[in-house]
Amino acid sequence: MLKIFDDKSKILREYCDEVPLPLSKKDEEVLLSMLHYLEKSQDDKYAEKHHIRSGVGLAAPQIGLKKRMYAIYYKKNEDEVIQYALVNPKILSNSTKMCAMKNGEGCLSVKEDKEGYVYRYYKIVLKAFDVLKNKEVQITAYGYDAIVLQHELDHLNGILYYDRINKQNPFEIRPNSEFI
Repeated sequence: MLKIFDDKSKILREYCDEVPLPLSKKDEEVLLSMLHYLEKSQDDKYAEKHHIRSGVGLAAPQIGLKKRMYAIYYKKNEDEVIQYALVNPKILSNSTKMCAMKNGEGCLSVKEDKEGYVYRYYKIVLKAFDVLKNKEVQITAYGYDAIVLQHELDHLNGILYYDRINKQNPFEIRPNSEFI
């Protein structure tokens, strides 16, 4: 079982280091264990038995590693699973249109939810090495999928989702944006 560091931990505020490629066996194993953790966290019985919270994304600093890698796992619908084990992700392009989750974002490292809208790009094109495909990939994501990718990328830059909430007006409605 992985230990999840909370938002009081210094490592969650640090900029993470690029990961050398080809990936070491140890880094690959860590990334795959992060993916496995996410999958198991979404099994209600397993999560309850092991006292873990359900999550869709997990970044290396959340388990105490200052490395530019993260895992994502969730079921988009009955037939489609979204899963990535990404190393050195970079956003190549983004939309001007923004989006936010109408019920706000959450995070495995943040025990008490922070209320407010977290605006992110509605569309992104991201480049990374994907361990699951064993090659560099380019991902075009919209809406929720783009939000998840950006949330995890923020972790690699020492940013937490609540840093993006407008402190003076947490429920500000911005023009050119959509709620997911």
